[in-house]
Amino acid sequence: MKIVFMGTPEFALPSLKKLVDSSHEVLAVVTSPDKERGRGQKISYTPVKSLALQYNLQVLQPEKLKDENFISSLKKFEADLFVVVAFRILPPEVFTIPPKGSFNLHASLLSKFRGAAPIQWALINGEKETGLTTFALEEKVDTGSIYLQEKISIDEDDDYGSLHDKLSMLGADLVLETVNLIESGTYQLKMQDNTLASPAPKITKEMCKIDFQKSAVEIYNLVRGLSPHPAAYFEYDGKVIKVFKTEISSKKNLFPGQIYSDKKNLIVGCGNQAIKILDLQLEGRKRMQTEAFLRGFNFS
Repeated sequence: MKIVFMGTPEFALPSLKKLVDSSHEVLAVVTSPDKERGRGQKISYTPVKSLALQYNLQVLQPEKLKDENFISSLKKFEADLFVVVAFRILPPEVFTIPPKGSFNLHASLLSKFRGAAPIQWALINGEKETGLTTFALEEKVDTGSIYLQEKISIDEDDDYGSLHDKLSMLGADLVLETVNLIESGTYQLKMQDNTLASPAPKITKEMCKIDFQKSAVEIYNLVRGLSPHPAAYFEYDGKVIKVFKTEISSKKNLFPGQIYSDKKNLIVGCGNQAIKILDLQLEGRKRMQTEAFLRGFNFS
């Protein structure tokens, strides 16, 4: 199969590598434009572009996906299939080009958690399992018919970082399996059940702020879903403190937002129960475990 691969972040890297190392031919990679980062405004490539260049693959970086020159370039590859992993929303002018269509790898068990942040929302919602879906692209986002799905249990100690990495690696296998299925023509598409659909919108800074009026379980799950980045946070004495790891505390008689700290422990009252903070970071400082943090910071 001749493939054009589309993706941007680290999540897509195992899938690209798996395809390049397979019997299929990756003709080109489409990724987001380069960005200027840092004080020196150095040019920064996307993770997918960096890997594509290592493989000497042709890279396309369109500003606009409906650009006529970009669409013309895609058509010239005469690819059989477009494979999309963590990229932008493709217009029909693009995803209908290949004769065998285009499919996307999504990090949830669709139709659950449609949207930009399915891994985060599975954790924030306290799910016990999640998974991966490959589906045929259609005009309405994340609604296409399903090729394959794979479930994975969410462990108690999983956070966004660990679950992201597990799903990224498993996703690569599912992508290759889907390509093989499409090549053989032995697949049976399964329609999504729209009645089970739930949203997974992009994470905003407002969503990351901890509301101690909520239950300790809700806060525990919020922290897991946002760790290590962008990270849940609260404000104390005008300073932002990011929180990366917590556990439910048995300490009682703390009202919501009330802080108890000694030389080793930091516990905050919640709407129901209390939360013990284990790993945190003061703005402008390094991330630390609580005991080390409390040596240099006093919650008076």
